[in-house]
Order: sequence, then C-alpha cells, then structure tokens
Amino acid sequence: MADIRIHRDHSLGLERARKVAWKWAEHVEKKYDMECGVLEGETSDTVQFKRSGVSGTMVVTGEHFEVQAKLGLLMAAFASQIQAEVAKQLDEALAKEQAKAAKKA
Repeated sequence: MADIRIHRDHSLGLERARKVAWKWAEHVEKKYDMECGVLEGETSDTVQFKRSGVSGTMVVTGEHFEVQAKLGLLMAAFASQIQAEVAKQLDEALAKEQAKAAKKA
C-alpha cells in the first residue's frame, strides 16, 4: 500500500474552505467515481472518500487542508501521478477561491 499526504495552508477561513472542499468532493465523485461524505464540525470538517483501491480523508480547517489517502496494490503504481493530480486540483481550487476573496476585500 502507498500513502499520499498533502498539506496546504490558506487564509480563507472555515466557511470559504468548506466551499472549496465540497466542490472538490463533488468533482471527484463525478470524475473518479468516488463515494464521498462530509462530517461537519465546529472548527473543522472531514471529507471522507473511497472507491476500489483508494480511501482517505481531507480535513478542512480555517487555516489548512490536510489530505491523506491510502492506495491499494494496483493503484500504488500510480501514487506519484495521483498525488500530483490531487495537489494540482486543490491548488487550483484554493487559488480560485482566494482570488474571489481578494476581490471582495
């Protein structure tokens, strides 16, 4: 099994970060046939995702995102590509939301 870990700091606050996480979850559900669920909390949310060969979480706080995933044997061969794609998607979503926040400020 291979592990993927991605950490991204941000300055969006929890409400805007939630929107980014939920959009990401909707995207991976459609594009990668993932099953996603969101556990909302007062200071953080956890997006749980899984499909055959992949399971993990994205913890969302007002200051950072923390993605952790476990890849099964067949998916482990693609760990670096999967990690790069998840990081790219998260970076793009964060940049877009931060630009929106900057325009409103």
